[in-house]
Amino acid sequence: MKRNAAAAFGLAMAMAWSLGAGLTLAQDAAPASPPPAAAAPTTSTPAAPAALPSALAPAVDTAAPLPSPATAPADLLAPEEPQAGVNADLPHDLSPWGMFMAADWVVKGVMIGLLLASVVTWTVWLAKTLELVGAKARLRRSLRAVQASTTLADAATALTGRRGAGVRLVQAAQQEVARADQVIDFAANSGIKERVASRLNRIEIGAGRRLMLGTGVLASIGSVSPFVGLFGTVWGIMNSFIGISQAQSSSLAVVAPGIAEALLATAMGLVAAIPAVIFYNIFARAITGYRQQLGDVSAAVERLVSSDLDHRYVARHHPGVLHPAAAE
Repeated sequence: MKRNAAAAFGLAMAMAWSLGAGLTLAQDAAPASPPPAAAAPTTSTPAAPAALPSALAPAVDTAAPLPSPATAPADLLAPEEPQAGVNADLPHDLSPWGMFMAADWVVKGVMIGLLLASVVTWTVWLAKTLELVGAKARLRRSLRAVQASTTLADAATALTGRRGAGVRLVQAAQQEVARADQVIDFAANSGIKERVASRLNRIEIGAGRRLMLGTGVLASIGSVSPFVGLFGTVWGIMNSFIGISQAQSSSLAVVAPGIAEALLATAMGLVAAIPAVIFYNIFARAITGYRQQLGDVSAAVERLVSSDLDHRYVARHHPGVLHPAAAE
């Protein structure tokens, strides 16, 4: 019995070994199979979590519905409160008038002063323009009358009833000649000519000085206004930094109003200064041209005085040389 069992066990082991060897040879001989194709991605919903035991699951009131946005409490939908230290009443009106009203009292004073300076500038421009136009027109008429005259008396007659520096020049020359009438025939003519020239020169200087009145104000406004506006700018920026430190915030809403007010002061300074400088240059050139025309009138008057003196000398010492009408 034992021999049969051992023989059967040995036969079974031999068959098993033969079968395993055959399978190994079959696998080595078979061609390699292609790799499996990649599975297409699929979207699958996550599986529901396993239900917790009833002992561990929290008690949920299934009867109470979740709050909807329409029925949510007001405190959940309310806007976020501003941060502590930030001023919620910051000015938002950045128009020129709004910035002026929100500015510091020092900046307001600077702006008012610059506004008054601008008003003075335009007032001086209007007044001096009208004065220069009238003075030049009267001087041109006087120059034409003097140049068309042959004697000083004829020039005085042609300018009767008129006003202006040209008329004063002719009148001053007549006065000097009349003052020296008693000695003019016994003294040299150079003395009377010098006195007439001196008198005319003073009239020219006075007329030019009279026209220059007011232009000094333009020069002062043009040179000082930018610095006054700069002072307002510095003061406004300083207040802006103080506001930043007090609000403990450097946001644009805190910084922008103060800086805008400061820049408005600078702009007003330029508005006052630029026209003042332009008008001053215009008036300086116009007054220079007026003085040149006044010099032409003065020279024409001096020529008439010299001509009258020569005719008087010839008529007294050489009466037969001149024509009777010219001698008179």
